[in-house]
Amino acid sequence: MNGTLVIAGLGPGDEALVTPEVTAALADATDVVGYIPYVARIPPREGLILHATDNRVELERAVHALEMAAAGRRVVVVSSGDPGVFAMASAVFEAVERTPYLAHVDIRILPGVTAMLAAAARIGAPLGHDFCVINLSDNLKPWETVERRLRLAAQADFAMAFYNPRSSSRPHQFARVLDILREDCGPERLIIFARAVTMPEERISVVTLAEAHADMADMRTVILVGNASTRRIGPYVYTPRRSG
Repeated sequence: MNGTLVIAGLGPGDEALVTPEVTAALADATDVVGYIPYVARIPPREGLILHATDNRVELERAVHALEMAAAGRRVVVVSSGDPGVFAMASAVFEAVERTPYLAHVDIRILPGVTAMLAAAARIGAPLGHDFCVINLSDNLKPWETVERRLRLAAQADFAMAFYNPRSSSRPHQFARVLDILREDCGPERLIIFARAVTMPEERISVVTLAEAHADMADMRTVILVGNASTRRIGPYVYTPRRSG
């Protein structure tokens, strides 16, 4: 019997934003695999095995999921947001590349609503023109690469979205990010801090770069920065489609 491997996005947190396609895949699954807090979002039921693991073992998690699918199980690997955005889809394909004997597994990717898009919708349309997305963590790439990409994106006048801005192990780096943005964008550029977006503890604030400070962000915060044309209209922030 051939199994399947589905890599699914659970959205930013609110269960109403989980797509029907993902809900159907979860209902059909024999096994759900993922990082501990994401697996905790899946209700237990008879016939379903939940495999929750630490966030530092992504490749091992991916190989385990592939092996179960190869053995005939219907496996769903869950990520928050979209599985292809800083999440498990890339890890699974890296595992396939490293373990060619598992390359025959049928893999499907089911998209999800990202925190970036949920945050943008809450505040208006700050990503209404060209934008880029940068993961500010240096766990998987050198900090010098983060700085170079950030500076080039700012100089190109992209609107920007940032994931993983500040953690307890690297509290100083986001202060450097703000310094670079002030240098290359100017102090009046709008920046949006969206913490726990779509959840009961959601908190969103809009300030200028001059008003921003590093402790406004943590690992549950997604950050949006406007381009030179981004503006406020009452409680909303939007970037005109004819910017630039």
